[in-house]
Amino acid sequence: MSKPFYVKYEVPKELVDAAYEALEIASKTGLVRKGTNEATKVVERAQAKLVVIAEDVDPPEIIAHLPILCEERKIPYLFVPNKIKLGNAVGIDVPTASVVILKEGDATGLIKEIIARIEQVKRGAQ
Repeated sequence: MSKPFYVKYEVPKELVDAAYEALEIASKTGLVRKGTNEATKVVERAQAKLVVIAEDVDPPEIIAHLPILCEERKIPYLFVPNKIKLGNAVGIDVPTASVVILKEGDATGLIKEIIARIEQVKRGAQ
């Protein structure tokens, strides 16, 4: 199956796994916001540290604006393949299209690594 139109670059599996891990840690020790409306608000206010967007959102128009908004605000973002796993990573039993990390908590080092890797992947994709 091909990627949705809003997916700007391919994210390696180890980076996806690191993102899930960072979300789990940040949701327990930091501050995260779940859902596209919350993510949009936080990104527009330029308060987000990292935005994680699911690839399997239907219809895709729900979150197609998020990568563009992140680029405008220079906020790092990445894509994960599954909205159910994304919801589970932040401790909810329902799928979520996007999650934003506001405060890293104990995941600070891991998030810095993820952001550095995202930049490498994006440079390679362009």
